[in-house]
Amino acid sequence: MERRAGLQPYQAFATRDAEEARAFVAARGFQLGIRPREAKSVDMQLRGVFLPGFVLGTLGYGAAVEIRTTQDYDDYRLVAPFRGRLCAVIAKDEAAYRPGTAMLVSPTLDNFVRVDRDTASLNIILTGFELRRHLVALLGEPLKAPLAFAARLSLREDYGRSLARFAHLAMTELQQPHSIFSEPIAAQSFRDFITTALLVHQPHNYSEALHRLERPIIPRDVKRAIDYIEANLDVAIGLPEIVAASGVPGRTLIQHFRDFKGTSPMRYLRSARYKKVREALCRAEPEESITEIAASWGFGHMGRFSVEYRKRFGESPSQTLRTRKPSPRSDPSVGRRRLTHRDTVLPRA
Repeated sequence: MERRAGLQPYQAFATRDAEEARAFVAARGFQLGIRPREAKSVDMQLRGVFLPGFVLGTLGYGAAVEIRTTQDYDDYRLVAPFRGRLCAVIAKDEAAYRPGTAMLVSPTLDNFVRVDRDTASLNIILTGFELRRHLVALLGEPLKAPLAFAARLSLREDYGRSLARFAHLAMTELQQPHSIFSEPIAAQSFRDFITTALLVHQPHNYSEALHRLERPIIPRDVKRAIDYIEANLDVAIGLPEIVAASGVPGRTLIQHFRDFKGTSPMRYLRSARYKKVREALCRAEPEESITEIAASWGFGHMGRFSVEYRKRFGESPSQTLRTRKPSPRSDPSVGRRRLTHRDTVLPRA
């Protein structure tokens, strides 16, 4: 496929032949595994636009396949399924990805991806050279270690939602006959926008150094409120208690939370509790149930809890529980919490 200066209208590749799919993928730095019984249904569909250092496109398979990168592969891949499911092992951590979630695969980390049948995803690919060059420019100093991103990204909240909107808008725009992205300067600006968004917002091993340079000091009232929230996640608290702990009027605290955390105090509280539930499910003992764990963190209505949990993490609580890694009961970090379902259900954020 030809690469030109600007982002060009769709360039496509499609095949139902397993060997042709393997050869196409191998030429781009991947190893494609297809089991014999899946070979007749591979149905590979690729549509994309290309720029030096950047690729934006959709990729789908009719068959279940396995994908590995070769040792000399140096690109970073953001893969967001919009149909089906992916399962990835990145740096020995295994996770499932469904619509609403995305994985960011760093070539500096060992990775292996299993793609379910009839799965399609939006893909953004950035070369390691471009990402490193951009990061060095932001930091103002050379990199001392390989760049490695956190793998998981939610596309239904915070910056992930914004990133998904821009990517889908770009894909729609590029189908038009006279897209502004056909101009090299506009195309490079879009590439730089995506690069900056990932470096600034997606956690990686240089995030702390980068944010020290750019982020203003968080107000003391917000820090006091967060410290209080984190220390009382297992207790029935609400906005009045959080405001009292912050030492400022409620209106001031809410505005500061919006300015510095991008959310409200109660939504921050609710998100923190969902994370605790997920941590507990990942480490649950065989005799522990989802209802028990959810209730211990204040979630009493299991229907609403399950729907919101799937929106946040891209999988149901039961799916998380099935992949749990039980920890020794002697570990104090995974002990049962004080709040039980008999207590007052915690206020909704």
